[in-house]
Amino acid sequence: MAETVFSRIIRGEIPCHKVYEDAHVLAFLDINPLSRGHVLVVPKEAAETMDRLSDDSAAAVGRVLPRLCRAVVAVTGCREYNVLENNGPGAHQAIAHVHFHIIPKPSAREGLGISWPSQGLDPAKATALARELGAALT
Repeated sequence: MAETVFSRIIRGEIPCHKVYEDAHVLAFLDINPLSRGHVLVVPKEAAETMDRLSDDSAAAVGRVLPRLCRAVVAVTGCREYNVLENNGPGAHQAIAHVHFHIIPKPSAREGLGISWPSQGLDPAKATALARELGAALT
């Protein structure tokens, strides 16, 4: 995997406003926040996308995400927030290292704004797709 800014932050070569750190995860304030309390949660394992992240690193992130969300809620007072993780440039991933955003949503104009172009789900196709996805689990 190519070197990223997150690799350098994890190694301490670039400073950050650290919120949390353990052997597997680093969390720090986003330098371009969408709202006060916008935190990035980064596994220390170098993986570009979630499908390339080990189960152990994913579990380590999963264990700390709820705690970090509770801290963001407690400090910002925002009961509403987004947890966002993008995979690949076409999905708006700007840094090729798995990372989660915790973004407080204090108002309609602050925080994450999204569009959700939903589509219908054909029941017959859904049954086949669910079966195919289940069979592909490794």
